[in-house]
Amino acid sequence: MTTRDGVRLDADLYRPDAAGEFPVLLMRQPYGRRIASTVVFAHPRWYAAQGYLVVIQDVRGRGSSEGRFRLFADDVADGGESVSWAARLPGSSGRVGMYGFSYQANTQLLALASGAPELAALCPTMTGWDMHSDWAYEGGAFCFAGGLGWGIQMAAEQARLAGDEEAFQALFAASRALPVHAARPAWPPVMEKYGHYGHYPDWIENPAPGDYWDGIAPRAALEGKAMDVPMLHIGGWYDSFLMGTLNCYRAARARSSAPQKLVIGPWTHLPWGRRVGGVDFGPEAVAAIDRLQLAWFDRFLKGVENGIEDESPVRLFDLAARTWRTFEDWPQPRPLALFTDSDGLAATTQSGVLAADRPAEMAEDSFVHDPWRPVPFLGGHNAQPGGMQERGAVDDRSDVLCFTTAPLDRDMCLAGEVSLTLSVSADCPSFDISAILSQVTPEGKVYNLTQGYRRVDGVPVGPVTLSLRALCATLPAGHALRLSIAAANFPAFAVNPGTGQAFAEARSIDNQVVTLTVTHGGTAPSRLDLPLCPSATGFR
Repeated sequence: MTTRDGVRLDADLYRPDAAGEFPVLLMRQPYGRRIASTVVFAHPRWYAAQGYLVVIQDVRGRGSSEGRFRLFADDVADGGESVSWAARLPGSSGRVGMYGFSYQANTQLLALASGAPELAALCPTMTGWDMHSDWAYEGGAFCFAGGLGWGIQMAAEQARLAGDEEAFQALFAASRALPVHAARPAWPPVMEKYGHYGHYPDWIENPAPGDYWDGIAPRAALEGKAMDVPMLHIGGWYDSFLMGTLNCYRAARARSSAPQKLVIGPWTHLPWGRRVGGVDFGPEAVAAIDRLQLAWFDRFLKGVENGIEDESPVRLFDLAARTWRTFEDWPQPRPLALFTDSDGLAATTQSGVLAADRPAEMAEDSFVHDPWRPVPFLGGHNAQPGGMQERGAVDDRSDVLCFTTAPLDRDMCLAGEVSLTLSVSADCPSFDISAILSQVTPEGKVYNLTQGYRRVDGVPVGPVTLSLRALCATLPAGHALRLSIAAANFPAFAVNPGTGQAFAEARSIDNQVVTLTVTHGGTAPSRLDLPLCPSATGFR
């Protein structure tokens, strides 16, 4: 097709081996159209065989499409034009749906913002909603391993298209051994030299929300607009874009009269199978997303009465019970506050306590963050190895505070978002807080459920609050909950140098040893707020 400003966009078209008119499924992506999200979805041939015209399109400036690639910046206009063009293809019924995950989910939402009237159904999977807060940064800290890795990949592809073999080979090599130990962590030499091929410089040089992020975010593109298209929202508890998926779903529920369905599995960003990280979640965790999407499109593009809109609109995989739970909306739990307490040895003996009663006496734990040996990433959503992992060895470190409940005397269901409030101070102008909530088995195994991260610059005025990611987990009687607190989670996040310098300017040689102190009990507000489903708390 040719856009209104004269740019040719190329696509592959898959047709059913049958006569007649068919709805169109459109995917717009930047990785070369032959890939077609097959890292997680069935091949487009399968969808075509189910009675759809399937269009896999290279976005502007990628694959063989003409024009200059600008990350998401042209995808509202180009997306709307592509929808209208696809609706007029020979053999099209005129009704268009869009599918795809990650970047290809964002292009769906940006096309929706165009107001194209032919767009009749969407399946955004693992999407970004606010690009700053649920993709590039978390709690004010750059998502280092994920952001650097993707920045290298996108720049390498642009260098390849430009025929710059030297740049491509250097970037490709960096992608196989991520350069996270540079003199300036934000600017490994390969990105200093070749970062201009991609978006990475923009992400590093815009550390705060603002005009740049609004120019590429579905949230901003859809601001004040109705979202009256049936949407199937799909995410994963250990996906880096989980909060984007949830925020998009909540916005659509609030601003649409069309059906909205949310499915959250136990998965990382990819792949989507029963084995996530170091845990086998069983046969129920096997992704059946292709069939689910097909049922959604059959209902809203073909008018098939298959009852999918009559099912419970929210379907969440329970990480502890390892089965699916259904809700009529995003869970509205009652809050349960657990307070931290310690004898001062929560780091060295794991003697810290989480309990429902606030301790009467104040106590404190001090621990040291050594940038030479930062607390490593293990499990979660921002680096590898991700997913659910047994992290007991990390908790054994003397720079990790551990607060554990007594064993539950009955099952306890948690569903929703988690937050942490800490009375914490440090002896440097800047420090980080990593918080991980885990399930502890009777045998002493420790499995991460959810986590949060925050960068604190300057002396905090009052307590520090962290937002942990959402979860759904029913802990059985005899198990316990553990809160682990550290000052690093490397390389998911770069080591905070402790100097107060911006990440773009920080140098490894300036990294400071930081002593942090967490205060509990008395007037200290240190507590964990949990989303308790209607049931007994389960504590003895």
